[in-house]
Amino acid sequence: MENDVRTNSFRAWMLAARPKTLTAAAVPVMAGSALAVADLGTGFRAWPCVLCFLFAFIMQIDANFINDYFDFRKGSDRTDRLGPERACAQGWITPRAMLRGIGVTTVLACLAGLPLLWYAGWELVVVGAVCVVFAFLYTLGLSYRGWGDVLVLVFFGLVPVGFTYYIQTGVWTWAALVCALACGLVIDTLLMVNNYRDRDQDRISGKRTVVVRWGARAGRAAYLWLGFLPCLGCLSLVAGGYLWAAILPQFYLIPHIRSWQLMGSIGQGRALNRVLGLTARNIFLFGLLLSAGLLLCGSR
Repeated sequence: MENDVRTNSFRAWMLAARPKTLTAAAVPVMAGSALAVADLGTGFRAWPCVLCFLFAFIMQIDANFINDYFDFRKGSDRTDRLGPERACAQGWITPRAMLRGIGVTTVLACLAGLPLLWYAGWELVVVGAVCVVFAFLYTLGLSYRGWGDVLVLVFFGLVPVGFTYYIQTGVWTWAALVCALACGLVIDTLLMVNNYRDRDQDRISGKRTVVVRWGARAGRAAYLWLGFLPCLGCLSLVAGGYLWAAILPQFYLIPHIRSWQLMGSIGQGRALNRVLGLTARNIFLFGLLLSAGLLLCGSR
């Protein structure tokens, strides 16, 4: 049981890393890589792809550590928390150890990204630095001002999809932009259901999310459209000859609509964590469908 976790143990760090969130880091790199394979064929290079995955995974863990530590310091992780338990708040990781963990993961992410300069140039230094800075700014203030959804679109869509593709090809294309926006919007469903569940606690904490500002009904509507818009966008890929990449993602809408219906029927409380799990599954499914569709278009 998680209540029996020994302080600063390996298991404690694994829980703090929140491995279930790594699917959100994997999906955009999958899509960017699949698009590169479709466009390059045998010219695709595996090592840059591996490094992009590694950087994305470590940065996601780094962001989780940062979020855990600074929310604990702010007192946001109160006893009425409805979401998954946090490491510092539960005493699994001491604050001093978490600070060291943040330092280690930040350095490791930079080291993982450094070899990518060989493939794409020094402009990636700026991209990597921005990723690190905003990992801190998100928890330190931007998420409290309602910027979380925009940051998800940028750092789980435009940046990972676009630059994974750019590192391989040296260019940006309309298809890369469509895939990037699609991934960012789909992944934002995870943040939306989080904010929908935590709306009462966020209001007390002064966290001005979309749901806090506009209400639960708007949050449910936003969740639904964050799933529909990417699928509509993928239909535009037909114009570039990516027929299967336009068709396959449409099947994502079936589980997405079911999750939305469950979200509305539950309404509030800890039971919404079930929708959170289903949403994470749906995001990964979308990534698989989009990536498979792009790979099938490789011989177009």
